[in-house]
Amino acid sequence: MTQESLAIERLGSVAHLRWSRPPHNHVDADFMRTLADALDALDADASCRAVLLSAQGRVFCAGADFGAADLATLDPEPFYRQALRLFRTRKPIVAAVNGPAIGAGMGLALVADFRIGGPGCRFAANFVRLGFHPGFGLSATLPRLVGVRQATALLCTGRRIDGGEALRIGLIDALAPDEEQVFALALAQAQELASGAPVAVQSTRETLRAGLAEQVAQANERELALQRQQFTSADFREGIAAAAARRDPVFTGR
Repeated sequence: MTQESLAIERLGSVAHLRWSRPPHNHVDADFMRTLADALDALDADASCRAVLLSAQGRVFCAGADFGAADLATLDPEPFYRQALRLFRTRKPIVAAVNGPAIGAGMGLALVADFRIGGPGCRFAANFVRLGFHPGFGLSATLPRLVGVRQATALLCTGRRIDGGEALRIGLIDALAPDEEQVFALALAQAQELASGAPVAVQSTRETLRAGLAEQVAQANERELALQRQQFTSADFREGIAAAAARRDPVFTGR
């Protein structure tokens, strides 16, 4: 089945959701709605016991496409309204991170319970390099996963890390030795989750994630308010222009 740019394949009791939005797998509010709707439908399907997320191509997700946006009227609220739905789904999720996961793409990867990286995976919460506050609830999900110190370093610098560093700090759970094995390892993880008693697995996951969706929503409320302010700044326009020109930004604090 295909809905817009999202393909859904059943692999036994694992549902494989793969998106294809070439060339960089950028995401927007419509895609987030499609993905959330698909996960909601799988929650209602008793034959699905685990979900595997992956991307077609060499990029997992490059985040939002600011080059195609009208910066004067930019409002991230519709995007986040759909994205936050992902944290309320019940089935365990594994992400096969085959390539870069940047900005909102990193936020999307952190929706999953487990992440399997490949040699080409890269992670960056590059928001401050674009001139605005991080979003997608990353100010809640990232410190929960890697600790406050590592999260502060990543969020306040926007620096990019490779798969080896991501594995070291706990951002991913395994690093495949080659590209061909990323999906295989992620599928094996999803199948292991699917092999447990479904009610027991889902209730255990619910206990471990208790309050997470609410924490993410609360964090995102602040993220959204600050982003709306900062999207009108000169630094934001400079950050977007610098990224498009592949140069270092020159920020002025305005």
